[in-house]
Amino acid sequence: MLQAPLPQGVVIAATPLGNIADASLRLIAALAKADVIAAEDTRRTRALAKALGVSPRGSIVSNFDHNEKERVGMLVERARTGTVLVVTDAGMPVVSDPGLNVVSAAHEAGVPVTCLPGPSAVPTALALSGLSVGNFIFDAFAPRKSGARAQWLKSLEHESRAVAFFESPHRIAQTMADIAQVLGPDRRVAVCRELTKTYEEIKVGPAAQMAQWAADGVRGEITVVIDGGAAAAVDEADLVGLVLARVEAGERMKAAAKEVAAAHGGSAKKLYDAVLAARG
Repeated sequence: MLQAPLPQGVVIAATPLGNIADASLRLIAALAKADVIAAEDTRRTRALAKALGVSPRGSIVSNFDHNEKERVGMLVERARTGTVLVVTDAGMPVVSDPGLNVVSAAHEAGVPVTCLPGPSAVPTALALSGLSVGNFIFDAFAPRKSGARAQWLKSLEHESRAVAFFESPHRIAQTMADIAQVLGPDRRVAVCRELTKTYEEIKVGPAAQMAQWAADGVRGEITVVIDGGAAAAVDEADLVGLVLARVEAGERMKAAAKEVAAAHGGSAKKLYDAVLAARG
């Protein structure tokens, strides 16, 4: 097996989403050699180490949502002279999982922070979706309450980037129905379930079709990707004030109009004409 020196400081490490074979060689070495392993669930981390044939030499301490802030001081102090490995139950720490407090505190204290890359549900779902994901945003979990969820979806109506988020199996059917209602029945959606596990399933289709499919019940851990929508139409008249402010600051009108139009997806010529009309 390839051996690599374990860096001193805070080490964030991605763990398998479900398939144990996705564990990296660096993760295996880190589990064996770290001075402290800060785990979201110590039982799961011990089970992972055992499955990988690893006997951790360091201590394993819990580090989850409800005690993470209390652990920060101790973990950063240990990282000054040794290696503190931060892991979660599955995937990459910090991304909707514990780890942020430790990483932020380490940076502030001047303690080195590095990452052992590996499995993460978000890029895995994006790659599997078959949607236009060259540009995307990640929105963590969809709002639980229907009103807040509808408002959130409304804000995505003209979002041109793909949107990835996590959803509970208990709410996925209603969320799919809300997507069809708010974003339209034809907006394409991908539901990625149980990624890398035995019963992995990827369903892609128009929102209305996906809502009908989800109504029968969906189990497991779920990552959803919504295709980007059409950008909102731009009224150049609404941008005139921005151009005039830049002109007053000393910019040339034509250059200012071109830059403002490009930033807001409008026509530079139409905006320039609108500014001339406003000044005339």
